[in-house]
Amino acid sequence: MASRLTGLKLLPGLSTGNLAGELMAGITLVTIAIPLNIGYAQIAGLPPIAGLYALIIPTVIYALVVSSRQLVASPDAAAAALVASSIGGLAAAGSDKYMAMALAQAVICGVVLLLMSVFKLGFIAAFLSEPILVGFVGGLALDILVSQVAKMLGVHLAAGGEFVEKVTDLVTGISHANSWSVGISAVSLLLLLAWRRRFPRVPWALIVLVAATVVVAVAGLDGHGVSVLGSVPGGPPVFTWPELGWAEWIALVPSALALAMVTTVEGLLVSRSYGEKHGYEVSADRDLAAFGVGNVAAGLTGGFAVGSSTSRTAAMDQVGSRTQLPSLVLAAVTLVLLMFGTGLLTDIPSPAIGAIVGVAVVPLLGIGRFIQLWRMERFEFAIAAVCFAVTVLVGSIPGIIIAFVLALVNLARRAAAPAIDVLRPGADDYRPETDRLTADSARTTAPGVIVIRLAAPMFFANADVFGQAVRTAVSTAGEPVRHVVIDMEAVTDVDVTAAESFETLRTWLVDNDVDVSFSRLRRGTRSRMRELGMLGDDDRVFSGNRDALDTFDARD
Repeated sequence: MASRLTGLKLLPGLSTGNLAGELMAGITLVTIAIPLNIGYAQIAGLPPIAGLYALIIPTVIYALVVSSRQLVASPDAAAAALVASSIGGLAAAGSDKYMAMALAQAVICGVVLLLMSVFKLGFIAAFLSEPILVGFVGGLALDILVSQVAKMLGVHLAAGGEFVEKVTDLVTGISHANSWSVGISAVSLLLLLAWRRRFPRVPWALIVLVAATVVVAVAGLDGHGVSVLGSVPGGPPVFTWPELGWAEWIALVPSALALAMVTTVEGLLVSRSYGEKHGYEVSADRDLAAFGVGNVAAGLTGGFAVGSSTSRTAAMDQVGSRTQLPSLVLAAVTLVLLMFGTGLLTDIPSPAIGAIVGVAVVPLLGIGRFIQLWRMERFEFAIAAVCFAVTVLVGSIPGIIIAFVLALVNLARRAAAPAIDVLRPGADDYRPETDRLTADSARTTAPGVIVIRLAAPMFFANADVFGQAVRTAVSTAGEPVRHVVIDMEAVTDVDVTAAESFETLRTWLVDNDVDVSFSRLRRGTRSRMRELGMLGDDDRVFSGNRDALDTFDARD
């Protein structure tokens, strides 16, 4: 079987040598994913079976399409929180319309991801930097954590409440906490936190779930106020189409786009990091297609939006898994559970689920990363903090919008302050005297000559900055300047605004009896500059040799 799969390239990396290990890794994944997906479905405001359905057909399709050998796809904390916050204002949690909207949202998200794959838009992931992702996911995680703490204490929170409302309900409800729920949560946390560190390979989440369920069932604690999962319908997933009007489909587009963006950024980053770590190639567009078909399958078979699971992927890496076989094992075991074992899920206590999900979510808060950002770069920290605050206090959709706005602001901020150097003659070529041009550093390259280099595309964000830098260099040179040579080696593009700004600069230089020339133009940049009127037949271009500084009438 293994060799056949390998030969068909359905599961790259699988062989007879690692088959047994991959099967065992699959069992480990089962013990992690099933408890978490039950909890994530509840976070999303959906029945537990929606989380289990998402582990079957979507997982199989994803595993056979994705290029990554290790990335695990599943509903995760961020997706669950996005589903709850976006659909909560459109339909009542637990209603048929709410369920239909969750399915439709997954379908739209899948279509968006497929279109991104077709049009090769994986590069969009680069627009959400790590600080933005840290702040956004951290905000979602905090919102989830409040809900899970309420479960652990047996405190009821109003359905669909905003973060402030949840915190208020939690604080005011602590005095009415259920002592049995608190006890179950305390023991669960002890096992999950203390013993997991000593015996990391033991499936503590499954042990906690089974032990807590047995205690609740034997002692009848559901009669003492302990909330339990309740009856879970059995049977395999079946094809279903969300019965919604066009206006309702359209209302789901913004949240589906947000889900697609989060899936794209986190999924592609994790996929690439593990591919580089273990030396195999990954394809961003193929991974987007895998997420796309996985989400469409989830929406059509009773699940909800799936994304990349960083925690489960890390767990599989730690146990030595290097293929997608564990995901197929997970799908098979989940199907068997739904066919024959749903009665085992009835008495699962909510406090135990809250403890399992809470422990899984805490790392997503990114506290350590926030501290690192504060120490390394205060502006990046501020970006992460703003994303965090908006996501928590306003909502997930505004959070993702603010994330993109901040990404563009950060990009513009960096682009508007490029490295601009006055070059000095060196042993091999001109070298920059300083990292940034200042009035004190602006001296001539050779008598009467300044060679100045812009290390960035010349466009609207830095055109005026560059023009002012040239004026500063000429004005503060300490001797009369007859020639300015603009070294274009690092300039990959020029836009219309830069061309207009250059004409203003050229006029100023001519008025001050200074000639302007270009050196080391790239072929594409030269053509672009001619189109924009920056280069004419009489413009002087020199090759970049130091000897050419004395003969500026050379033509390229």
